[in-house]
Amino acid sequence: MSEGDLAARVAGSVGAIDRDAWNALAGDNPFVSHEFLTALEDSGSVGPGTGWQSAPLVISSAGGPPLAAMPAYLKSHSQGEYVFDHAWGDAYERAGGQYYPKLQIAAPFTPATGPRLLLSDESLAAPMLKAAEQLCLQNGFSSAHATFIEPAQVALFEKAGWLVRKDLQFHWHNRGFAGFDDFLATLTSRKRKDLRKERAAAQEGLEIVKLRGEDIRPEHWDAFWVFYQDTGARKWGRPYLTREAFDLFHKRMGEKLLLVLALEDGLPIAGALSFIGGDALYGRYWGCTKDVRFLHFELCYYQAIDVAIELGLDRVEAGAQGGHKLARGYEPVETVSAHWIADPGFREAVADFLTRERAGVAADRNYLARRTPFRRGG
Repeated sequence: MSEGDLAARVAGSVGAIDRDAWNALAGDNPFVSHEFLTALEDSGSVGPGTGWQSAPLVISSAGGPPLAAMPAYLKSHSQGEYVFDHAWGDAYERAGGQYYPKLQIAAPFTPATGPRLLLSDESLAAPMLKAAEQLCLQNGFSSAHATFIEPAQVALFEKAGWLVRKDLQFHWHNRGFAGFDDFLATLTSRKRKDLRKERAAAQEGLEIVKLRGEDIRPEHWDAFWVFYQDTGARKWGRPYLTREAFDLFHKRMGEKLLLVLALEDGLPIAGALSFIGGDALYGRYWGCTKDVRFLHFELCYYQAIDVAIELGLDRVEAGAQGGHKLARGYEPVETVSAHWIADPGFREAVADFLTRERAGVAADRNYLARRTPFRRGG
């Protein structure tokens, strides 16, 4: 099929696109699934008043189902992205330009790697990216940004001439472990002792429960909503998700959710919510109503390792930032975003900045990689 047989269009929402047709392109990453993205739309987490206007791009042949799709949003700010371009926007507007709105190709509020081009055939990557560029040019948008691109798709953006930006996260890698003790055996003696002490201290006097699917009841979500609001208020000023979003996640993709709660005298005092993908566990939200030493590490990192081993998953992605993850067996991994800038002069300035920034990120990764807690030869 030639490009002349294809048509690109912008849909008003992911919900306007057939669920099965979208999911056939999306694969097993939970954050680009029809269920996740429409839960954000239907709960009001994205949409009017949020600065995230759904604008998914779809390519199809005449009268046929979608052959390619892209989760995209018109953004009037740079919040909820975890790849920080506020300084770019400030610089461009000081120079007389208008940075917003911009096109954001992402899973909203989700610093987890995944496909950003949902393709039935890789040959459709070029026309899809060209359609995104044309959307920006036709509407006067300053730029387009694809964030947390899965490694297999980075070359597609590079081939299209998009600028590549790198950052670091900390991921845990499953090397065929049969259990948590197998993982501990790869650490130095001192680190093994530290992790055992942390787990014992965190669990003392508490019951840790892991819930999936129908085992998660409304009262569990009510408790977790309190945790989420507290963390969101401290980190972002206001939570990104609405209460209804959690109900819709549960209704539409409950088996892909893992809710770990810490109970004291039968009542939840802390919780962590993760999403289960085809090859990874993605840690997303955490909160508590009582401070317990090391409980954050237990619920977010160690319990996640236990579950990843149990389910045979390749890795745990524990979210953005957090150098403290290094001492707990999470290794530095480069994450990648790609950027298309309409203004040639601004593009040149951003490209120069990214060249210098990438060198710094590579140096940081090398430094951190030499300081992992693993024993030599482990």
